[in-house]
Amino acid sequence: MASASALAPAKINLTLHVTGQRADGYHLLDSLVVFTQAGDHLEVEPASTLSLSVSGPFSKGLSTGADNLVMQAALASRSADQGAALHLTKSLPVASGIGGGSADAAAALRLLSDVWDVPLPDLKTQLRLGADVPVCLASQPVRMRGIGEQLDRLPNLPEMHLALVNCLTPVSTAQVFGNLACRDNPAMPDLPEVFADFRDFIGYLSNSRNDLEQPAIQAQPVIRYCLEALNKQDGCALARMSGSGATCFGVFEREGQALAAADALRRSNPDWWVVATPLFTPRD
Repeated sequence: MASASALAPAKINLTLHVTGQRADGYHLLDSLVVFTQAGDHLEVEPASTLSLSVSGPFSKGLSTGADNLVMQAALASRSADQGAALHLTKSLPVASGIGGGSADAAAALRLLSDVWDVPLPDLKTQLRLGADVPVCLASQPVRMRGIGEQLDRLPNLPEMHLALVNCLTPVSTAQVFGNLACRDNPAMPDLPEVFADFRDFIGYLSNSRNDLEQPAIQAQPVIRYCLEALNKQDGCALARMSGSGATCFGVFEREGQALAAADALRRSNPDWWVVATPLFTPRD
């Protein structure tokens, strides 16, 4: 077995409409999802047994046992007693609405499929690991529906850059959904065959929403301050929260705008996690 490594890119819900709830409690979503070049990093080395180690700015307190999603993905992948030494560099905030754990699990599935020469687990197994695992396995712009199992390619998106901000104040996903007043909201507007340009794309996003944004602000009012801070930055065409929070993003047309915004936000809020990033483009 050869050594290998992969980026586990952050998932951003540019839109997130909650359209229903199944009898088993799973919420039905309609979401426009993209991925960024900011992410965690997973490495795999040859070994006789299966193990996981972690490092990085957000590794504190992370388990390396069977309850870690990377280990769960590895156990779901192997067909015998294959070994591997996995190392996760945790650069994304934990439980922050950008799919960090699911992205890590998806990276493990991809890497171990290659190095162990085993097929990827089926969709049912992927969803059992986490509802975001299938979309993170794709790691490309998609419209995600259902509980995360229905993925449709998007029209080509214009070039854009994001400034990501997290105030590092924990927000409970269960509390956010508990604060959600309506679980049967309208779906996203129909997607066009093509987006003419950046302005056209922002127009589409502006007619969409994140239904969890206000419930998250109710749980953690500081999220509103993050959004206001992003909206004040030169060139910010749209500011919104991703997932169930608390990470927020600003959308910029040019790289320099996103970099300048991130720099300004770091200076004014040194305790925040802030990063400027373009979108992630997967290799074929």
